[in-house]
Amino acid sequence: MNFASDNVTGAAPEILAAIEAGNTGALMPYGNDDVTRAAEAKAAALFETEAGVFFVATGTAANSLALSATTPPWGAVFCHGGAHVFDTELAAPEFYSGGAKLITLPGDNGKFKPETLETAIADAQVGNVHHVQPASVSITQATETGSIYSLDEIAAIAKVCKAHGLKLHMDGARFSNAVAALGCSAAEISWKAGVDILSFGATKNGALTAEAVVIFDPDMARDFGYRRKRGGHLFSKMRLLSVQWDAYLTDDLWLRNATHANAMAKRLADGLSGLPEVTITQTVEANIAFPQLPPAVIEGLKNDGYLFYERGGDHVIRLVCSFATSEEDVDGFIAAAAEHGGA
Repeated sequence: MNFASDNVTGAAPEILAAIEAGNTGALMPYGNDDVTRAAEAKAAALFETEAGVFFVATGTAANSLALSATTPPWGAVFCHGGAHVFDTELAAPEFYSGGAKLITLPGDNGKFKPETLETAIADAQVGNVHHVQPASVSITQATETGSIYSLDEIAAIAKVCKAHGLKLHMDGARFSNAVAALGCSAAEISWKAGVDILSFGATKNGALTAEAVVIFDPDMARDFGYRRKRGGHLFSKMRLLSVQWDAYLTDDLWLRNATHANAMAKRLADGLSGLPEVTITQTVEANIAFPQLPPAVIEGLKNDGYLFYERGGDHVIRLVCSFATSEEDVDGFIAAAAEHGGA
Protein backbone atom coordinates (compact mmCIF):
# COMPACT_ATOMS: atom_id res chain seq x y z
CA MET A 1 0.00 0.00 0.00
CA ASN A 2 1.28 3.41 -0.95
CA PHE A 3 0.80 6.12 1.69
CA ALA A 4 3.33 8.48 0.12
CA SER A 5 0.77 10.91 -1.30
CA ASP A 6 -2.84 11.41 -2.29
CA ASN A 7 -1.49 11.72 -5.84
CA VAL A 8 -0.68 8.01 -6.06
CA THR A 9 -4.27 6.92 -6.69
CA GLY A 10 -6.11 6.82 -9.98
CA ALA A 11 -9.24 8.81 -10.70
CA ALA A 12 -12.55 8.25 -8.96
CA PRO A 13 -15.02 6.06 -10.90
CA GLU A 14 -17.47 8.94 -11.15
CA ILE A 15 -14.82 11.10 -12.81
CA LEU A 16 -13.83 8.41 -15.31
CA ALA A 17 -17.47 7.77 -16.16
CA ALA A 18 -17.98 11.49 -16.78
CA ILE A 19 -14.98 11.64 -19.11
CA GLU A 20 -16.23 8.67 -21.10
CA ALA A 21 -19.73 10.12 -21.35
CA GLY A 22 -18.37 13.52 -22.35
CA ASN A 23 -16.13 12.09 -25.02
CA THR A 24 -18.90 11.64 -27.60
CA GLY A 25 -20.13 14.15 -30.14
CA ALA A 26 -18.56 17.32 -31.47
CA LEU A 27 -18.30 20.49 -29.41
CA MET A 28 -16.56 23.80 -30.02
CA PRO A 29 -12.99 23.96 -28.65
CA TYR A 30 -11.20 26.19 -26.11
CA GLY A 31 -14.10 26.28 -23.68
CA ASN A 32 -16.60 27.68 -26.15
CA ASP A 33 -19.09 24.96 -25.33
CA ASP A 34 -22.14 24.60 -23.12
CA VAL A 35 -20.51 21.84 -21.04
CA THR A 36 -17.72 24.14 -19.91
CA ARG A 37 -20.02 27.09 -19.27
CA ALA A 38 -22.32 24.91 -17.18
CA ALA A 39 -19.39 23.51 -15.16
CA GLU A 40 -18.02 27.01 -14.54
CA ALA A 41 -21.43 28.15 -13.33
CA LYS A 42 -21.74 25.08 -11.11
CA ALA A 43 -18.38 25.81 -9.52
CA ALA A 44 -19.29 29.47 -8.96
CA ALA A 45 -22.61 28.42 -7.39
CA LEU A 46 -20.71 26.32 -4.85
CA PHE A 47 -19.19 29.57 -3.59
CA GLU A 48 -22.55 31.37 -3.52
CA THR A 49 -21.24 34.29 -5.55
CA GLU A 50 -20.48 35.38 -9.09
CA ALA A 51 -16.89 34.23 -9.10
CA GLY A 52 -14.73 33.90 -12.17
CA VAL A 53 -13.87 30.22 -12.68
CA PHE A 54 -10.98 29.07 -14.89
CA PHE A 55 -10.11 25.40 -15.35
CA VAL A 56 -6.47 24.33 -15.70
CA ALA A 57 -4.71 20.96 -15.57
CA THR A 58 -2.16 21.22 -12.75
CA GLY A 59 -1.84 22.70 -9.30
CA THR A 60 1.41 24.40 -10.20
CA ALA A 61 -0.32 26.20 -13.07
CA ALA A 62 -3.25 27.17 -10.85
CA ASN A 63 -1.01 28.61 -8.14
CA SER A 64 1.43 30.30 -10.49
CA LEU A 65 -1.17 31.87 -12.74
CA ALA A 66 -3.15 32.99 -9.70
CA LEU A 67 -0.13 34.67 -8.13
CA SER A 68 0.77 36.31 -11.44
CA ALA A 69 -2.65 37.97 -11.33
CA THR A 70 -2.01 39.34 -7.84
CA THR A 71 1.58 40.43 -8.16
CA PRO A 72 3.53 42.62 -10.62
CA PRO A 73 7.10 41.67 -11.64
CA TRP A 74 8.49 44.01 -9.00
CA GLY A 75 6.16 42.71 -6.30
CA ALA A 76 6.57 40.44 -3.30
CA VAL A 77 4.45 37.46 -2.30
CA PHE A 78 4.51 36.59 1.39
CA CYS A 79 4.09 32.90 2.19
CA HIS A 80 5.11 30.32 4.78
CA GLY A 81 8.61 28.88 4.44
CA GLY A 82 7.17 25.42 3.92
CA ALA A 83 4.59 26.47 1.36
CA HIS A 84 4.34 24.40 -1.79
CA VAL A 85 4.50 27.55 -3.93
CA PHE A 86 7.91 28.31 -2.43
CA ASP A 87 9.78 25.04 -2.18
CA THR A 88 8.11 22.59 -4.57
CA GLU A 89 7.15 24.50 -7.72
CA LEU A 90 10.56 25.22 -9.26
CA ALA A 91 10.11 29.02 -9.30
CA ALA A 92 7.00 28.72 -11.48
CA PRO A 93 5.28 31.58 -9.59
CA GLU A 94 8.29 33.79 -10.28
CA PHE A 95 8.29 32.71 -13.93
CA TYR A 96 4.59 33.32 -14.57
CA SER A 97 4.64 36.66 -12.75
CA GLY A 98 7.66 37.85 -14.69
CA GLY A 99 9.98 37.98 -11.72
CA ALA A 100 8.00 38.58 -8.53
CA LYS A 101 9.81 37.52 -5.36
CA LEU A 102 8.49 35.06 -2.78
CA ILE A 103 9.33 36.10 0.77
CA THR A 104 8.93 33.42 3.41
CA LEU A 105 7.49 33.80 6.89
CA PRO A 106 8.13 31.56 9.90
CA GLY A 107 5.42 29.77 11.82
CA ASP A 108 4.55 26.50 13.49
CA ASN A 109 2.79 23.63 11.70
CA GLY A 110 2.88 25.21 8.27
CA LYS A 111 1.01 28.36 9.29
CA PHE A 112 2.05 31.92 10.04
CA LYS A 113 0.31 34.45 12.27
CA PRO A 114 -1.09 37.83 11.20
CA GLU A 115 1.40 39.55 13.52
CA THR A 116 4.26 37.92 11.64
CA LEU A 117 2.83 39.15 8.35
CA GLU A 118 2.37 42.65 9.76
CA THR A 119 6.02 42.77 10.82
CA ALA A 120 7.21 41.56 7.41
CA ILE A 121 5.23 44.24 5.64
CA ALA A 122 6.59 46.89 7.98
CA ASP A 123 10.13 45.72 7.21
CA ALA A 124 9.60 45.70 3.44
CA GLN A 125 10.44 49.38 2.88
CA VAL A 126 7.28 50.25 0.98
CA GLY A 127 7.98 52.95 -1.56
CA ASN A 128 11.73 52.27 -1.73
CA VAL A 129 12.55 51.80 -5.41
CA HIS A 130 15.44 49.48 -4.52
CA HIS A 131 13.20 46.86 -2.90
CA VAL A 132 10.42 44.56 -4.09
CA GLN A 133 7.06 45.94 -3.07
CA PRO A 134 4.50 43.96 -1.05
CA ALA A 135 1.70 42.86 -3.36
CA SER A 136 0.11 39.65 -2.15
CA VAL A 137 -0.02 36.90 0.45
CA SER A 138 -0.44 33.16 -0.12
CA ILE A 139 -1.73 30.71 2.47
CA THR A 140 -2.07 26.95 2.03
CA GLN A 141 -5.27 25.18 3.05
CA ALA A 142 -4.74 22.49 4.23
CA THR A 143 -1.02 23.11 4.77
CA GLU A 144 1.87 20.86 3.83
CA THR A 145 1.94 19.61 7.43
CA GLY A 146 -1.75 18.74 7.35
CA SER A 147 -2.74 21.63 9.60
CA ILE A 148 -5.72 23.85 8.84
CA TYR A 149 -6.26 27.58 9.12
CA SER A 150 -9.45 28.28 11.06
CA LEU A 151 -11.97 30.75 9.66
CA ASP A 152 -10.87 33.30 12.26
CA GLU A 153 -7.20 32.81 11.35
CA ILE A 154 -7.93 33.39 7.67
CA ALA A 155 -10.00 36.46 8.45
CA ALA A 156 -7.23 37.89 10.65
CA ILE A 157 -4.66 37.48 7.86
CA ALA A 158 -7.11 38.94 5.36
CA LYS A 159 -7.58 41.96 7.60
CA VAL A 160 -3.84 42.67 7.48
CA CYS A 161 -3.87 42.24 3.71
CA LYS A 162 -6.74 44.67 3.25
CA ALA A 163 -5.12 47.23 5.55
CA HIS A 164 -2.06 47.28 3.31
CA GLY A 165 -3.74 46.83 -0.06
CA LEU A 166 -2.46 43.28 -0.61
CA LYS A 167 -4.32 40.47 -2.35
CA LEU A 168 -4.87 37.18 -0.51
CA HIS A 169 -4.35 33.93 -2.41
CA MET A 170 -5.26 30.50 -1.06
CA ASP A 171 -3.47 27.41 -2.33
CA GLY A 172 -6.31 24.92 -2.01
CA ALA A 173 -4.74 21.76 -3.37
CA ARG A 174 -6.43 20.11 -0.36
CA PHE A 175 -9.20 22.69 -0.08
CA SER A 176 -11.85 19.95 0.04
CA ASN A 177 -10.14 18.27 3.01
CA ALA A 178 -10.10 21.58 4.87
CA VAL A 179 -13.80 22.22 4.22
CA ALA A 180 -14.64 18.71 5.37
CA ALA A 181 -12.57 19.11 8.53
CA LEU A 182 -13.99 22.49 9.48
CA GLY A 183 -17.58 21.60 8.62
CA CYS A 184 -18.06 24.95 6.92
CA SER A 185 -19.14 26.02 3.44
CA ALA A 186 -16.83 26.71 0.52
CA ALA A 187 -17.91 30.34 0.70
CA GLU A 188 -17.15 30.72 4.40
CA ILE A 189 -13.60 29.44 4.06
CA SER A 190 -12.81 31.56 1.00
CA TRP A 191 -14.23 34.93 -0.04
CA LYS A 192 -16.36 35.40 3.06
CA ALA A 193 -13.15 35.12 5.11
CA GLY A 194 -11.37 37.61 2.84
CA VAL A 195 -9.72 35.43 0.16
CA ASP A 196 -9.41 37.18 -3.22
CA ILE A 197 -8.30 34.25 -5.37
CA LEU A 198 -8.32 30.50 -4.79
CA SER A 199 -6.50 27.56 -6.37
CA PHE A 200 -9.20 24.90 -6.00
CA GLY A 201 -7.68 21.45 -6.26
CA ALA A 202 -9.45 18.30 -7.47
CA THR A 203 -6.66 16.03 -8.70
CA LYS A 204 -5.56 14.93 -5.21
CA ASN A 205 -9.18 14.15 -4.37
CA GLY A 206 -10.33 11.99 -7.26
CA ALA A 207 -9.97 13.94 -10.52
CA LEU A 208 -7.74 12.94 -13.42
CA THR A 209 -6.31 16.34 -14.43
CA ALA A 210 -8.53 19.03 -13.06
CA GLU A 211 -7.72 22.13 -11.05
CA ALA A 212 -9.49 25.48 -11.03
CA VAL A 213 -8.63 29.09 -10.31
CA VAL A 214 -11.62 30.73 -8.63
CA ILE A 215 -11.43 34.53 -8.58
CA PHE A 216 -13.58 36.62 -6.26
CA ASP A 217 -12.10 39.96 -7.38
CA PRO A 218 -13.81 41.06 -10.64
CA ASP A 219 -10.82 43.15 -11.71
CA MET A 220 -8.48 40.16 -11.57
CA ALA A 221 -11.01 37.90 -13.27
CA ARG A 222 -11.41 40.28 -16.19
CA ASP A 223 -7.95 39.60 -17.66
CA PHE A 224 -7.30 36.13 -16.31
CA GLY A 225 -8.38 34.36 -19.48
CA TYR A 226 -5.43 35.93 -21.29
CA ARG A 227 -3.05 34.76 -18.57
CA ARG A 228 -4.35 31.23 -18.85
CA LYS A 229 -3.97 31.21 -22.63
CA ARG A 230 -0.47 32.71 -22.50
CA GLY A 231 0.48 30.17 -19.84
CA GLY A 232 -0.51 27.24 -22.04
CA HIS A 233 -3.54 26.10 -20.04
CA LEU A 234 -6.42 27.00 -22.33
CA PHE A 235 -7.12 23.46 -23.55
CA SER A 236 -8.55 22.92 -27.00
CA LYS A 237 -10.63 20.03 -25.67
CA MET A 238 -11.58 21.92 -22.53
CA ARG A 239 -14.79 19.95 -22.19
CA LEU A 240 -12.77 16.95 -20.95
CA LEU A 241 -11.58 19.03 -18.01
CA SER A 242 -15.03 20.53 -17.55
CA VAL A 243 -16.85 17.19 -17.30
CA GLN A 244 -14.48 16.24 -14.50
CA TRP A 245 -15.52 19.33 -12.60
CA ASP A 246 -19.18 18.67 -13.26
CA ALA A 247 -18.86 15.17 -11.81
CA TYR A 248 -16.65 16.39 -8.95
CA LEU A 249 -19.30 18.85 -7.80
CA THR A 250 -22.30 16.56 -8.38
CA ASP A 251 -23.86 15.03 -5.25
CA ASP A 252 -20.99 16.48 -3.17
CA LEU A 253 -18.44 14.00 -4.52
CA TRP A 254 -15.69 16.52 -3.69
CA LEU A 255 -16.79 16.63 -0.05
CA ARG A 256 -17.53 12.93 0.34
CA ASN A 257 -14.12 11.95 -1.00
CA ALA A 258 -12.35 14.40 1.30
CA THR A 259 -14.37 13.36 4.35
CA HIS A 260 -13.39 9.75 3.73
CA ALA A 261 -9.70 10.59 3.30
CA ASN A 262 -9.71 12.61 6.52
CA ALA A 263 -11.40 9.77 8.39
CA MET A 264 -8.83 7.26 7.17
CA ALA A 265 -5.96 9.47 8.39
CA LYS A 266 -7.63 9.77 11.79
CA ARG A 267 -8.15 5.99 11.93
CA LEU A 268 -4.49 5.49 11.05
CA ALA A 269 -3.27 7.87 13.75
CA ASP A 270 -5.60 6.43 16.39
CA GLY A 271 -4.47 2.88 15.63
CA LEU A 272 -0.77 3.68 15.64
CA SER A 273 -0.98 5.77 18.82
CA GLY A 274 -1.78 2.66 20.86
CA LEU A 275 1.46 0.92 19.88
CA PRO A 276 4.62 0.91 22.02
CA GLU A 277 7.14 3.70 21.37
CA VAL A 278 4.90 5.38 18.80
CA THR A 279 4.09 9.08 18.99
CA ILE A 280 1.69 10.98 16.76
CA THR A 281 3.68 14.18 16.45
CA GLN A 282 0.75 16.49 15.67
CA THR A 283 -3.01 16.43 15.68
CA VAL A 284 -4.50 14.98 12.52
CA GLU A 285 -6.67 17.72 11.08
CA ALA A 286 -6.98 16.68 7.44
CA ASN A 287 -5.80 13.59 5.54
CA ILE A 288 -2.15 13.50 6.66
CA ALA A 289 -0.59 11.88 9.73
CA PHE A 290 2.98 12.23 11.03
CA PRO A 291 3.80 9.36 13.40
CA GLN A 292 7.21 8.88 14.99
CA LEU A 293 8.08 5.17 14.85
CA PRO A 294 10.99 3.08 16.10
CA PRO A 295 13.61 2.60 13.34
CA ALA A 296 13.05 -1.16 13.29
CA VAL A 297 9.34 -0.62 12.62
CA ILE A 298 10.07 1.76 9.76
CA GLU A 299 12.47 -0.70 8.16
CA GLY A 300 10.04 -3.55 8.62
CA LEU A 301 7.23 -1.62 6.97
CA LYS A 302 9.50 -0.75 4.06
CA ASN A 303 10.45 -4.40 3.65
CA ASP A 304 6.76 -5.26 3.60
CA GLY A 305 6.40 -2.99 0.57
CA TYR A 306 4.71 -0.03 2.22
CA LEU A 307 5.62 3.32 0.67
CA PHE A 308 5.80 6.62 2.56
CA TYR A 309 8.12 9.57 3.01
CA GLU A 310 10.42 10.09 5.97
CA ARG A 311 10.62 13.56 7.42
CA GLY A 312 13.91 14.68 8.95
CA GLY A 313 16.20 12.45 10.96
CA ASP A 314 13.99 11.78 13.96
CA HIS A 315 12.12 8.76 12.55
CA VAL A 316 8.97 10.69 11.69
CA ILE A 317 7.15 9.48 8.60
CA ARG A 318 4.39 11.09 6.55
CA LEU A 319 1.30 9.04 5.82
CA VAL A 320 -1.26 10.46 3.40
CA CYS A 321 -4.72 8.99 2.86
CA SER A 322 -6.98 9.49 -0.14
CA PHE A 323 -10.53 8.91 -1.31
CA ALA A 324 -9.38 5.42 -2.34
CA THR A 325 -7.76 4.44 0.97
CA SER A 326 -9.78 1.65 2.56
CA GLU A 327 -10.21 0.63 6.18
CA GLU A 328 -8.46 -2.62 5.26
CA ASP A 329 -5.46 -0.65 3.97
CA VAL A 330 -5.25 1.30 7.21
CA ASP A 331 -5.78 -1.67 9.51
CA GLY A 332 -3.20 -3.68 7.58
CA PHE A 333 -0.59 -0.96 8.09
CA ILE A 334 -1.37 -0.75 11.81
CA ALA A 335 -1.14 -4.53 12.18
CA ALA A 336 2.19 -4.61 10.35
CA ALA A 337 3.57 -1.82 12.52
CA ALA A 338 2.44 -3.68 15.62
CA GLU A 339 4.12 -6.88 14.47
CA HIS A 340 7.41 -5.16 13.72
CA GLY A 341 7.24 -3.39 17.08
CA GLY A 342 6.67 -6.59 18.97
CA ALA A 343 3.19 -5.60 20.14
